Amino acid sequence: MLTPAALTQTLQAISTATLSSVLLKKGLGNVFIRGARPLNPEQPRCSGRAFTLRFVPAREDLATPAALASPRSTRAAIEAMPAGAVAVVDAMGIEDAGILGDILCARMQKREVAGLITDGVVRDRAGVMATGLPVWCRGAAAPPSLARLTFVGWQEPIGCGGVAVLPDDLVVADGDGAVVIPAGLVDEVVASALEQERLEAWILGEVEKGAALPGLYPPDAENRARYAGRSGAPSGAGTAEPAAPPADTN
Repeated sequence: MLTPAALTQTLQAISTATLSSVLLKKGLGNVFIRGARPLNPEQPRCSGRAFTLRFVPAREDLATPAALASPRSTRAAIEAMPAGAVAVVDAMGIEDAGILGDILCARMQKREVAGLITDGVVRDRAGVMATGLPVWCRGAAAPPSLARLTFVGWQEPIGCGGVAVLPDDLVVADGDGAVVIPAGLVDEVVASALEQERLEAWILGEVEKGAALPGLYPPDAENRARYAGRSGAPSGAGTAEPAAPPADTN
């Protein structure tokens, strides 16, 4: 099992596109959080264990200013977030009320939270971007969450962008969006994805040399043998999934 530091370092070399392909080959096709786009195109990628938050539709007796100071509030949830976690927020796709603003995001940044991912929107876009917290969302809106949403809890199973997310699932986000890896499959998926990245880097090199795609992408037996025998290949290269060569997913 990879240590958290080793996992974070390894994931720097693996795209969400590759992770999506590997998960699909393992039978998990619904792992891409819909609507979660980078708030800042220049922000870094992020990865970490999911820390979930959940909103429900606003109800007048619950969505009040007093609720913001209650023990069950977004403020309390943020104080419970461990360093390195990725906050994943179920906002039901609501786009006309921001779930969090610059002050709450600044606090998350101070607590060394790795990022924020939601199927909703934030408010105070410029301020949120200025905090440096990587954010994936549907955009921004001026009204506060109370206008449309009631916060009800954290660290429980949620649905975000049509994807089931459980606390401790691994979340990886880059310029393409955010992907969820079930906690029990992390080591297996990451190992397969790392090998697929190596294989596809070799394939790209062959394409740049002028090789034709048939038999190369996906590789047939001959090209798999060439890849496995290439100079400097790590022990066991090309054998991570010998019965199922990477599909052409582009």
